[in-house]
Amino acid sequence: MSGYALITGASSGLGLALAEALARRGRNLLLVARQRDALESIACELSQRFGVEALFRVCDLSEPLQVSGLLQELEDSERQIDLLVNNAGIGSAGLFVEQDWSREQELIELNVLALCRLCHAIGGHMQRRGAGQILNVASLAAFQAGPLMSNYFASKAYVLHFSEALRSELAPYGVKVSVLCPGPVATAFFRRAHLRSEGLARRELLASPEQIALQAVRGLEKNRAIIIPEWRQRLLPQLLRLTPRALARRIAMRMVRPLLPRAGDEHA
Repeated sequence: MSGYALITGASSGLGLALAEALARRGRNLLLVARQRDALESIACELSQRFGVEALFRVCDLSEPLQVSGLLQELEDSERQIDLLVNNAGIGSAGLFVEQDWSREQELIELNVLALCRLCHAIGGHMQRRGAGQILNVASLAAFQAGPLMSNYFASKAYVLHFSEALRSELAPYGVKVSVLCPGPVATAFFRRAHLRSEGLARRELLASPEQIALQAVRGLEKNRAIIIPEWRQRLLPQLLRLTPRALARRIAMRMVRPLLPRAGDEHA
């Protein structure tokens, strides 16, 4: 039986771009997201365009019971996952203590716990099989603290460090683990996090999902531990090592503040 690439958050944005990039390389797909209509349409289109098998599963990964159902279905079907792409994630912005807690809990459930659970279950199968690959999607935000987006930045820092450690643990078993750390990407992330992206777009600081997906797939093929798509952004981790942490926090806050909604905005 041919293996599959399981991609979470595959109904739009970077997840959709990753699905297309992998389908171009002949990968069979298992697409996971919450939007049934979008998933069904995407699976049909990718199957027709690239001659791959594209399946889908509707699942809200921020709900632990639905994650359990997804994993049980994979177990029952004996469907082999050769590549796990943990792309699903959300953000939040503003003073942490003023945010709705249910939204912050959903962020942790999705960005951290669901990712970990999929790595534990599917990574375990890969370990026993002696083969497989995992790509976890973090962010450049993972390399620093992020006032006014504190929970989001912290969740991506977790993904980065967890992925690096998991790579070392699974390497002796033939399982490869990489982490993708893109800068700002032109997706619905900003709208869903109630952030303004107009300034980033004007300064041409938003990469296209297709560009990031292409670099991610190339990084996977080269088995890179940390994939930072743009060369200028690869300087950030080195610069942060030389920057006093207090200064790095102030700079991060100054970068995030213009993205927050203004009085009179729809989500202000």
